[in-house]
Amino acid sequence: MKNAINPIYLEAGKVEELKSQFDGAQPCRYIVLPNFLTEELATTLYENFPKIDTLNVKRKSLNENKSEDYHFDRFHPDFTTLKNVVSSKEMYKFMETITGIKGLCTTDDSLGSGVHQGQNGSYVDVHIDVNYNPAKKLWRRVNLLIYLNKNWKPEYGGELELWDKEMTQCEATVPCDFNRAIIFITDENSPHGYRKINVPEGETRKSFYTYYFTEVGEGFNYSDSRFISRPDDSTAKKVATGIKEPLKITAKRILNALGVKSLDFQDKNKKNG
Repeated sequence: MKNAINPIYLEAGKVEELKSQFDGAQPCRYIVLPNFLTEELATTLYENFPKIDTLNVKRKSLNENKSEDYHFDRFHPDFTTLKNVVSSKEMYKFMETITGIKGLCTTDDSLGSGVHQGQNGSYVDVHIDVNYNPAKKLWRRVNLLIYLNKNWKPEYGGELELWDKEMTQCEATVPCDFNRAIIFITDENSPHGYRKINVPEGETRKSFYTYYFTEVGEGFNYSDSRFISRPDDSTAKKVATGIKEPLKITAKRILNALGVKSLDFQDKNKKNG
């Protein structure tokens, strides 16, 4: 971890400080970590971020417009280096100390680690993440996002929005600028997303993600991913989203009950910012 994570975040006193900040955050338990990676690693990842047209998963619908991938064998080797770090025992301990959740681990599939990228016009509407990995039968608990956008200007937009559970107001925003990370609990209390970005040609919104899981245990209640309308969405969009999301969830439940795997279940359900 020492050659990948900024050493300041590995000091015992700092970790305890982060834990306190995490526990006291609103509207959900979260913490923002500027300069999270070492400068050398973050710069290498930025300079070698995969081109958007090479990413396998393209999402374009009423509620999102972005691309993503998790096939690390096609990325620069330092992406695998980071993947190995965030899935190490040392990182698990770091995450467990900050979040207070024991038994955290990640997986080697689309719901483990990967990259997100969006070009001009990209957005992901506010949503609740799916809280279960069906292939591994694990409970999804925590998200780690690392932004890799150098020279990002405020007018580009793209900051991550954290909304209250009732969707009455956005309680916090997190800039998506270079080497800034956010760790947050993913549950019913963490609606999140980002608005449409406005960037010049050739610029994209880039991030690295890792999701952490535990065994299914007390308190688990399955929750599928679902988009939620913002108060300022148009009436037409609110109606369309309100119809589409329940139909999507019902259809998947029927398919699962019949033993039919819905189309790329893991890829289609992960969502994020």
